[in-house]
Amino acid sequence: MKKLTIFLVLVLMISFTSYAQSFRGLDKSPLDNAYFPDNFAHDRKPGDKAVIRVTYSRPQKKERKVFGGIVSYDEVWRTGANEATEIRLYQDVKFGDKMLKAGRYSLFTIPGEKEWTIIFNADLDYWGAYSYKPENDVLRISAQFEIINESVEAFTIQFDKKDEGTAVMKFIWDKTLVEVPFSY
Repeated sequence: MKKLTIFLVLVLMISFTSYAQSFRGLDKSPLDNAYFPDNFAHDRKPGDKAVIRVTYSRPQKKERKVFGGIVSYDEVWRTGANEATEIRLYQDVKFGDKMLKAGRYSLFTIPGEKEWTIIFNADLDYWGAYSYKPENDVLRISAQFEIINESVEAFTIQFDKKDEGTAVMKFIWDKTLVEVPFSY
C-alpha cells in the first residue's frame, strides 16, 4: 500500500510539473476595460446604464520611444496591444458632428505628428492591425493631442464627463494625451 501511495504521489507531481511547464504565462500587455460612465463597473447603482465600454490591452513603455518609435507615425495602430481594441456603444453616440450607431466596432488610430485619426471599423475579433481593411471603416474623425509633463508607463484609456450629455474619451501613453470628445 505504501508503494502504491508513493507511486501515485510521483505520478501527480510529474503531471503537475508537466502542466506547469506548458502554461504560457501572463500577457506582457494585460487586458483591461474602460467604461463610460467611468463609475459604471466599480460603483454601479440601480438604474445606471453604460454608454460605452472599450476592451483593450495595455502595452508598457519600458524606457522605449513610443510615438514615432514602437508606434509609427502615419500608420494604422490597433490602439493598444495584442488583439485589436474593441469599442462597444450601448446607444448611439455622436463623435464630433458624426453619429455612430449602437454596436461593436474595432477601434484603430493613426497617430500623426500634428493630429490623430480615430477609426471605428466593422471588422471584429482579430489580432493586431495586420488584417485592417479601410473599406470596412464605419467612421473616421480627427483628434488633437497634447504633450503632458508626466510620463505614463502603461497605455491607458479613460473617460471624463464634461457637461450633461458630453464627455471625452482619452488615450494616454508616455507623454501623449489624445482627447476624443463625444455626446450621448
